[in-house]
Amino acid sequence: MKKEYIIPIFVPHLGCPHTCIFCNQKEISGQEKQVTPKQVKETIEYYLKNFKDDSKYVEVAFFGGSFTGIEEETQNSLLEAVQEYIQNGKVASIRISTRPDYINKEILKRLKKYHVKTIELGVQSANDYILAKCQRGHTFEDVKKASKLIHWHGFILGHQMMVGLPESTKLDEVNTAKALIALKPKIVRIYPVLVLKNTPLAKEYELGEYMPLTVEQAVERSKEIMQLFNKAKIQVIRIGLQNTEEISDPNLEGSQVIAGPYHPAFRQLVESSMWYDEIVARIKQYNVKVMQVTIQANPENINNIIGHKKENILKLKEIYDVDVIIKPDETIKKGKFEIAIEKTYEDILEEVKK
Repeated sequence: MKKEYIIPIFVPHLGCPHTCIFCNQKEISGQEKQVTPKQVKETIEYYLKNFKDDSKYVEVAFFGGSFTGIEEETQNSLLEAVQEYIQNGKVASIRISTRPDYINKEILKRLKKYHVKTIELGVQSANDYILAKCQRGHTFEDVKKASKLIHWHGFILGHQMMVGLPESTKLDEVNTAKALIALKPKIVRIYPVLVLKNTPLAKEYELGEYMPLTVEQAVERSKEIMQLFNKAKIQVIRIGLQNTEEISDPNLEGSQVIAGPYHPAFRQLVESSMWYDEIVARIKQYNVKVMQVTIQANPENINNIIGHKKENILKLKEIYDVDVIIKPDETIKKGKFEIAIEKTYEDILEEVKK
């Protein structure tokens, strides 16, 4: 199986006439001027030189703006800059992200001509009231229409949603996930809302009109949503914004984050919490007071089973007084684990009697 590589190219906010209350795209993309075809080629060359695998699948991804909202001539010039790499086999395809109200048949036909394979839509919420509150400038009906058109024209469909938007509840976000599942995307991104400098949301936060989620709340909401997507066999390709100099700890100089559930390993927190729940549920199935267990799992899952900074191991000891021994086992399928009781409370009582 070929290893997949993404070459990210960030386009600024020029493609979007709206200013969503949570968005400060120019700041977090690190650029204000429109990227040029020359810069696209330079970026591709740079990444290709640094990819190690001979057998690889390379995709150029235009991120950071509403790509199909950019002037058509500019779009075409950026897409054209990638074509020579597709023709010589160094790049396999192109991915773009855009708004649902910037998709129509003519746009999709043009994108197909330029070997665009994946289109990600910024959905954020299925609740029209919340979309209006966030000044998105589109409705969920636009999402449904765009998603159907993308499917009909043979593209891979992706959705991006957010948790913790103003006035959004856990139920709103669960309903959004269910609404997206009904539209059958292949991939999804989940972003907890961070309060960024120089945004309308920052003003609301400073006035006490908006309270961001805590890390714990964002993890719980993201976990429930991820479980829905996993059950529907929809791949969650990202949870949380990419960590950069701008998206970093609010206490660091240069960070654009004022408040919100920022964590450098947010996805691990979510996935580790899911493992913790499964392990606890398995332990509770036993009709004895468990004191020590051995957990065997695929090496790729070990870090999440242990948890960020050994959080899961420590919680099992603190809450349930269970000691855990972890053993990697390559014969166990990824996502599965085996658990064996090593010691129970009755065993300890027997030892005391002796």
